[in-house]
Amino acid sequence: MIKSMTGYGQAQGDFNGVSYAVEIKSVNNRYLKTAIKLPDIFSFIEDDIEKLLRNNLSRGTVNFVLRLKDISGNSLFEIDEKALQSIAQKLHNAVSAIGIEGKFDISNLLSLPGIVRPILPDNEQAKMIKEKILEISNQAMDQLIEMRSVEGKSLEEDLTKHCNAIEEDLQKINERSPLVINSYAKKLRQRADILLAEAKLKIDEETLAREVAIFADRSDISEEIARLDSHIKQFLQFCQANEQAGRRLDFISQEMLREANTIASKSADGEITAHVVDVKCLIERIKEQIQNVE
Repeated sequence: MIKSMTGYGQAQGDFNGVSYAVEIKSVNNRYLKTAIKLPDIFSFIEDDIEKLLRNNLSRGTVNFVLRLKDISGNSLFEIDEKALQSIAQKLHNAVSAIGIEGKFDISNLLSLPGIVRPILPDNEQAKMIKEKILEISNQAMDQLIEMRSVEGKSLEEDLTKHCNAIEEDLQKINERSPLVINSYAKKLRQRADILLAEAKLKIDEETLAREVAIFADRSDISEEIARLDSHIKQFLQFCQANEQAGRRLDFISQEMLREANTIASKSADGEITAHVVDVKCLIERIKEQIQNVE
C-alpha cells in the first residue's frame, strides 16, 4: 500500500527532572531532506536522529524538533559563582575609585559570557539521555508513519478511481476505432463517386482500397491503446506493492500521458478526441496527486 509524504507525530517523556518533547513533521519532496533542531547540549545525538529518520523514511522534507519542558532548577545549567563574584567585586572597586554610586542589575551580570553554563553530561549520562530521546523519537515516528499510511490509503482509493475511469474511456476509444476506418472508406467512396460522375468515369476499386489502407495504417491506435492499458495495470499494481512507489508511479504516469498524446495526434475522429481529452485530464490529476506519494 502506498504512503503519503505528509504526516505529523509527537511524543514526550521525563528523565532526571527534565521533560523531553519531540515533534516530527513531513511534507512532500522529490528526495529526502531532513532538518533537525536540537538544544546545543544535545548535539551529540544528531547523527542518531538522522539515522532514525533515514531508516524509516525515503522521501519528503522532514522537520525534527526536540524541546525541553519543566526543567528542574539544577538539571541542565549552572552558574559560575566565583566568576560572578569576581566580576561584581571588580565593578564595585571601579565604581568606588571613580566616586560614583550605583546598583548592579544581576540579570545583566548573568548575561555575560561564561557566567551561566550548560551542564554537559558525562558519558554514562549521555548514553541514558540518548536512549530516552531515541525512545521518544521512535514513538513520534510511529505516529508519523501511521498518519502517512492513513492518508496514503485515501490517495490510493482516489488514484484507483481515476485509473478505472481511464479504462472506461479507453474501452470506448477501442470500440470506436474500427468504426472510424469504415466511416472514412464510406465518405471517400461517396466523394469519389460524385467527382467521377461529373467526369463520367468509373471508380478504381484498387485505388480506393489503397487509400483506405493508408488511412487505416496512419490512424491505427491499437498499439497505443494496448500500451496505455498495460501502464494502467502496472500503475495499480505498484499502488498495492509494499514499497516506496512514488518515483515509479511518477514515471508510469508520464508514459500514460505520452500514449494519450499519441492517440490524440493520430485520431481524426471527434468522439475519440473527446474521450482522449477526458483521459488526459484524469492523468493530469493523477500526476498532481502522486507528487505526495512516498
